[in-house]
Amino acid sequence: MQSSPILRPIVITRPAAQATALAQQITARGRQPVIFPLLEILPLSDTTALRAVLDQLNTYALVVFVSPNAIDAAFRHIASWPRQLAVGIVGEGSRAALARHGVTAQNATIFSPPDPARTDSEGLLQALDLTALRGLQVLLVRGESGRDFFADSLLAAGVEVQAVAAYRRQAPVLDAALKSRLQLLLNTENDWILTSSEALRHLVDLVQAVEGSAGVAKIQQQKLLVPHARIAETAHALGFNDVTLTGSGDERLLDALQFPL
Repeated sequence: MQSSPILRPIVITRPAAQATALAQQITARGRQPVIFPLLEILPLSDTTALRAVLDQLNTYALVVFVSPNAIDAAFRHIASWPRQLAVGIVGEGSRAALARHGVTAQNATIFSPPDPARTDSEGLLQALDLTALRGLQVLLVRGESGRDFFADSLLAAGVEVQAVAAYRRQAPVLDAALKSRLQLLLNTENDWILTSSEALRHLVDLVQAVEGSAGVAKIQQQKLLVPHARIAETAHALGFNDVTLTGSGDERLLDALQFPL
């Protein structure tokens, strides 16, 4: 009788609040999840500017949320979504976040990248009619720091862009507990789910700090599962070779994992 393959733990590197649901699905299917956040999502110290912008939603032709975190942070200050106001998102996680707040394709126009493997700013631009948006105002809701590519592309097309921060994000603090957990993961074989290029860079930086170049060589040998092409490109640039591009959304991530029969 052929023995079943040994299935490795699955390391989920999303912010803690977003990791639980996926971990539960992995457990229900018979594998072991390990929640190891590589980004901490923090509230703004002052939400005055955010609340002022959100009070004027009716002045915008489109509101773009860069992530589920941006959606959850913004909707703490939104009583109801204007029905005629279109939304732009970059991934299926953001679609699910909108639905939690009552915004769906049934009551709003939602633009998203047409290619599930390219769920980033470039992909969203493909879904938008920039000519129709010329001269109109677009609100970009994001973290305190982020890429300027999307805003710059809209501005170049003659679109007026207002960017506003809704949350802060930072790398986890490398304390004794985190160091111990990371060393354990480096010394075992795991499947790593990375849903952010920023988180992937934090991982390499943390490993370098803990075990130097020898540790980086170890982590580069582990298997990565990533939802879109930009993260895969970052992974290859950082020296990872075993990278699986799954496409956007938890279902595609789960479909790419091997589960016991």
